[in-house]
Amino acid sequence: MGRYTGPVCRFCRREGIKLFLKGERCYTDKCAFERRPYPPGQHGPHARIKFSDYGIRLREKQKVRRIYGISEQQFRKYFEMADRQKGITGVNLLTLLERRLDNVVYRLGFASSRREARQLVNHGHILVNGRMVDIPSYLVRVGDVVEVKDKSREMDRVKAALEAVARRGVPSWLELDKDRFRGVVKAMPNREELTTPPIQEQLIVELYSK
Repeated sequence: MGRYTGPVCRFCRREGIKLFLKGERCYTDKCAFERRPYPPGQHGPHARIKFSDYGIRLREKQKVRRIYGISEQQFRKYFEMADRQKGITGVNLLTLLERRLDNVVYRLGFASSRREARQLVNHGHILVNGRMVDIPSYLVRVGDVVEVKDKSREMDRVKAALEAVARRGVPSWLELDKDRFRGVVKAMPNREELTTPPIQEQLIVELYSK
């Protein structure tokens, strides 16, 4: 099954919350959700939707899937991995998603969105511990060094993303050396920092547990 490549602003409107899928555009008055804060489609402005308990859980799962830009099959795989690990399944799930290389590239500020970060990884612009890794789903570990390749540091979009990283900040489990286009994974992702947008991972656990 191919990856969705169409417009993504409709996802924010469908979920009724900003998912920050378009980078800096999401912080401006051009944001589609700010201009049309109702579901997409011809009935969107007048839609009165009341979700069942199942519907609420399903929407939460879809929201998280869209935030990280992964398929249903991938998402279920991550859930099964999280369920086998010790600890709280929902937190394990978010930790796995945060450890994806494309997400780490985004969190460090080398890209303005996860979609852009995935493209950087796919095109071989990112090094992990000095070696090129072009797999967006690669899971980083504590101590890994993630950096932009020397030749890729002059790319305008990388420079622009780094200049704007102060707007959202770098999470405490990562350490950014902005001048060297390099970041270090200091610890496992911190659940307390995953608040934008808000996620209720327990609803996802309940959905898959039925």
